[in-house]
Amino acid sequence: MLSEERIIEILKEAGVLLQGHFQLTSGKHSNKYLQCAKIFKNAKYSEELCGALAEKYADKEIDVVVGPAMGAVIMAYEVSRHLNVPNFFTERENGEMTLRRGFQIEKGQKVLIVEDVVTTGGSVREVIDVVRNAGGEVVGVGSIVDRTGGKIDFGVPYASVISMKVTAYEKDECPMCKNGEPVVKPGSRALKS
Repeated sequence: MLSEERIIEILKEAGVLLQGHFQLTSGKHSNKYLQCAKIFKNAKYSEELCGALAEKYADKEIDVVVGPAMGAVIMAYEVSRHLNVPNFFTERENGEMTLRRGFQIEKGQKVLIVEDVVTTGGSVREVIDVVRNAGGEVVGVGSIVDRTGGKIDFGVPYASVISMKVTAYEKDECPMCKNGEPVVKPGSRALKS
């Protein structure tokens, strides 16, 4: 079992947890930004974190692990490797989350849905619908980071490796803006670890 100290150390080493003044996709501002995709560029980090998540579902008799593309493609593979079960991913087709590439969920299969970071849970809810519509049973949802501070409910067991409440401000209420700190938009070339 990973300690919270080791989890934070991994997130910082991997360049996932950034401090500064960020404009989020929502338009809100925050002094922290999580770029969870960076976990998966180093196998040792993804192995540790996905292994810790897999431990939480080791007794659930999972048949398959599913994650939404793109963020959870590698994660689904790594969690499934620890659970010794198949994995695949959903992706958008004409704006809707769907199963493609010959992936099929069999009626009654027990499915664990994974996502790197949960903020609003929108993608996870879409994958839950895909699994249920295919006849699968969602037995749980797992993520590396829960940004809701434990406040999200998917109607099935949910576990994360770490829970973090990341405060976001409206631009006109942002203390960093009031201090004149420059804003960085995640994904811009100015964003460095």
